[in-house]
Amino acid sequence: MSGQGSLKMHQVVLDSTDIRGLAEFYRSLLGLVYGPGDEPPEAGEHDERGRDWLVLRTPDGAPRLAFQHVERVTRPTWPDGPVPQQLHLDLSVTSIEDLDAQHQRVLSLGGRLLSDNQQGPDEPFRVYADPAGHPFCIFVA
Repeated sequence: MSGQGSLKMHQVVLDSTDIRGLAEFYRSLLGLVYGPGDEPPEAGEHDERGRDWLVLRTPDGAPRLAFQHVERVTRPTWPDGPVPQQLHLDLSVTSIEDLDAQHQRVLSLGGRLLSDNQQGPDEPFRVYADPAGHPFCIFVA
């Protein structure tokens, strides 16, 4: 295909009514850092950046996730309701022990368990919702 090598994915953008809160969840969960200028303000200062758009990067600077403020988000009701998941992130660990450890981290950071397939024979996994309701999976690869 002509031009196939010129296009690459830059980042995934998640909508939220509280982008600072959602960014903090993923920053803590994935060990990411804020892009320049997107860091949280000092205590008591106004969070102007946290009202519109924030970017998280890897520690070496590669963009990974961005967060865009919206006035309203319809939370997915998947897998048991009419609102599909619309998008989800796949995260991986290398062992069942790591899956269990990450389970506790996700819950302590404000995520919630949606589905547990830890006993799956080929690829044990769990499905969670982040604080804004976006589903994501953690599986043993």
